[in-house]
Amino acid sequence: MGGNGVLVTGGAGFVGRHVVERLARGAGCGERAGAGVDVRVLVHRTAVEVPGVEVVRGDLAGGGLRGSCDGIGTVLHLASRIGGGEEECRAVNVKGTRALLAEAERAGVRRIVQLGTAAVYRDGAHRGEPEGVLPEGPGSVTSVTRLAGERMVLAAGGTVLRPHLVFGRGDRWMVPALVGLMARLPHWVDGGRARISMIAVDVLADVLAEFAVREDLGEELGGAGRVLHAAHPVPVTARELVGTVARELGLPLPRGEVDLDGAVCLLGAADDPVVRRHVSLLAVDHWYDTRRLWGQVSVASGPRFEEAFGAYGDWYRGEVRGRHR
Repeated sequence: MGGNGVLVTGGAGFVGRHVVERLARGAGCGERAGAGVDVRVLVHRTAVEVPGVEVVRGDLAGGGLRGSCDGIGTVLHLASRIGGGEEECRAVNVKGTRALLAEAERAGVRRIVQLGTAAVYRDGAHRGEPEGVLPEGPGSVTSVTRLAGERMVLAAGGTVLRPHLVFGRGDRWMVPALVGLMARLPHWVDGGRARISMIAVDVLADVLAEFAVREDLGEELGGAGRVLHAAHPVPVTARELVGTVARELGLPLPRGEVDLDGAVCLLGAADDPVVRRHVSLLAVDHWYDTRRLWGQVSVASGPRFEEAFGAYGDWYRGEVRGRHR
């Protein structure tokens, strides 16, 4: 029962593609880089074509997982449903996670590492708290169902990594959404003083790949699980975030200043909690203590945001131009 292979769910997604590439070439995994690791990717529709990687078909929402964990020692559970209705999110994030855990138990998988999200915390100011301090209370269907899935993984003894905002090649949500907001709201919100936890997708992929190959990271199934915040140790201010994106993409800087309430009113969404939450990411602190994570892994956290974002400037410029067309 069990084995030494690594199964990746969500391997065709934003973060998953980077993780699979690293595992396939044995890069980004510290001293134990890819040594003797067989990589298997569970896919539903999107193809994954990476040399040396085994691809199996399965559907978290509809079953068909039997055999997917045979010969696997570690499961990297990166798949999640983001957006859509409650039933769609529940089918993948809750029922799918439950089915995956059952198959992992049947096959003798030793460890499960899940990519979670800091969006499961209750709305409010988050100012450098470590894991286990902030109350959980997600406000969207996506985050409610993702939290339910996280709790199942933790109850089984798995590890959950919770990033806040992730940027880099393949990001079609965070920075594009910010660019759209900057066009509609050309003002600094509360002076851009809010601090925000962020992580480059390449660094996050390095961390996940290291968890996949190092036996001393992650928890044994059947024990007590744990949550780890995953972000650069130095938070970014909203002014640094917006200013860097504007500079790299050739966009105008905001002018003047409004508070959160004024910003939401200018957007014509005073009664829309979703819009308010999105704008609040530029007005309210959302940063987290990440010392537990960086005290365990050997990969580096990388340069600060202003420098790290420049490596993705060409990709984002192409993405923004494509959306504009």
